[in-house]
Amino acid sequence: MRVFKFGGASVKDADGIRNLGTIVSKQQGELVVVVSALGKTTNALEEIFRCWMEEELGYKRLFKKLHNFHNDIIEKLFPTDNWAQKKIDISFGLLDEYLGSDLRTDWDREYDQIVSFGEVWSTIIVSEYLAFIGVEAGWVDIRQILVTDDNYRDANILWHESTMRVKKAFDFKKKKIFVAQGFIGGTVTGDSTTLGREGSDYTAAVLANMLDAECATVWKDVPGLLNADPKWMADAKKLDEVSYKEAVEMTFSGAKVIHPKTIKPLHNKNIPLFVKSFLAPEEQGTMVSAAPVLKKIIPIFTRKEDLILVSIVPKDFSFAMGNNLGMVFQLLNNHGIKVSLVQASAVNINICAEDDREKIDYLRDDLRDSFNIYYNEGVEMITIRHYTASALERIAKGREILLEQKTRNSVRIVVRSLADKTRELGK
Repeated sequence: MRVFKFGGASVKDADGIRNLGTIVSKQQGELVVVVSALGKTTNALEEIFRCWMEEELGYKRLFKKLHNFHNDIIEKLFPTDNWAQKKIDISFGLLDEYLGSDLRTDWDREYDQIVSFGEVWSTIIVSEYLAFIGVEAGWVDIRQILVTDDNYRDANILWHESTMRVKKAFDFKKKKIFVAQGFIGGTVTGDSTTLGREGSDYTAAVLANMLDAECATVWKDVPGLLNADPKWMADAKKLDEVSYKEAVEMTFSGAKVIHPKTIKPLHNKNIPLFVKSFLAPEEQGTMVSAAPVLKKIIPIFTRKEDLILVSIVPKDFSFAMGNNLGMVFQLLNNHGIKVSLVQASAVNINICAEDDREKIDYLRDDLRDSFNIYYNEGVEMITIRHYTASALERIAKGREILLEQKTRNSVRIVVRSLADKTRELGK
């Protein structure tokens, strides 16, 4: 049994869904097909959600536009009278009814109830199209199967209950192929939840783990994992094989090809992950496994943009380490600040993190009595795995390095990407 995951880029239009159908129809054996929302549907639903929460009537126009987008794809895939259209109209009707209820309670909870519809719509169309081309596939509502807590927008899977439901729902004695949604789940009380932005990769990995899959394949618009973002480095090279550890390092450091949480469920059961191109499905792609056969080790470049570098300095010049460092870590955790790098010296702590200014302000308020806080906005963190002197020189050239951190295999530098915006907070 295998798991395939197709992202929004692979099903952005009718041709993309036809291509998915071609790939799936050529497979032999048991298969779970995990599908993201079509194209930019999640972005569109987020805008509808924002307008609705802020009581802007413009959400109705956006809603109609999104409905038409799905209708246009259906018209290109199916004859006039088809079940896909009927089911999509019913589902859009359910969301329209929800939006008309004026509930508007908790922001994160409402986000999940609305945005989760995108994956429902995409899988309805995909499963109906597979049936149309003669591929019998069961449709699974993952919101009833993948049980999570109520940490809306970044829900945690309840593994024991979910595993039991997954094994029952994906009954390969009844069907050889199933289609399910990525990115979403549901609470025991019936609320929809989401697993974090771009979380469909994680869904595929979780299902592969629970179903003891032979392998999982993530279908992308790139030939596999590359040693750099080709939009950043035109000479980026494909990596034929990488280890689980390497993949984790890459995703944590900013590689966007796979979701950061994808690797752990696969590693736990030694399930290989393939990253392949849906544009060239016959090509090898990249294999992520426990013990890859590395033909050659080359530098791997990743970067995270739009970060903030925060420097915390005790006002009384007491040591930053020890109790002060522990307290800062606890506050970072309490406020949900996602940290990419920490560096401490005798009297200051430097933190490079996502620039969520509201959370940073909460941190400042908690520390302002005893610490001076400085920050640099708009910085980026560049990581080079298996770095060489020439690789570091290439990255550093023309950039102002604000912080550098080296280990035996990696170097991370925080560089200024905008004009100098050093400021002091808390006074």
